[in-house]
Amino acid sequence: MLQKSLFNRLIWPFFLIPWLCVGILFDSKADALPGQSTEEVTTWMKAHPTLRPRAGEKLYVQKSDTAAQRFTFQASVLAPGKVTFTKDRSQIRSERLTMYDAINGMSFQRLQESLRVIYGLDIYQDFNRAQVVYEYPNQSAINSARMSRTPIREALQGELRVGDRYAYWLEIAQPQGGKAFTGQMTILLKGDLDKLESELRTR
Repeated sequence: MLQKSLFNRLIWPFFLIPWLCVGILFDSKADALPGQSTEEVTTWMKAHPTLRPRAGEKLYVQKSDTAAQRFTFQASVLAPGKVTFTKDRSQIRSERLTMYDAINGMSFQRLQESLRVIYGLDIYQDFNRAQVVYEYPNQSAINSARMSRTPIREALQGELRVGDRYAYWLEIAQPQGGKAFTGQMTILLKGDLDKLESELRTR
């Protein structure tokens, strides 16, 4: 009954519900985050009730209920955005969770709750206190789209935030005239924020 009420309230795919129930009773703390070594993050992912990589998976895990509901998590030694060369491949610089739900749709709220489920209260609060430094599409882009003779089939909506500990990037794909099915949330080092913001502003 508890799982059913949680599903109705938060609309989670089945693979997040068990950890969500635990998270409500016990405020978990993330043991591995960007800035830590690949070994530390790998160990944390193996022990995490929601992530738990299967055989052949390491820093990338994928779970699915049906073809209509998917969840992926990836820790990377690269900064988010355009790929750039990095000498240090022993340190994780970003972690990204991606959700696809063709049944219930996607929203910023669901991405934020996913952050809470995976990382616990401390990171969730850092995100909530974080300052929004960039949002898109901006009003200029919206006005241009309205004036365009060619309809936009899909628009990306997102925001960048910077908190005391980390920077955060949220994005959902919003089809014109329909609801969003896909979204992603990325935690990144604050030192990589300027690079990502510059790329998003010019794409």
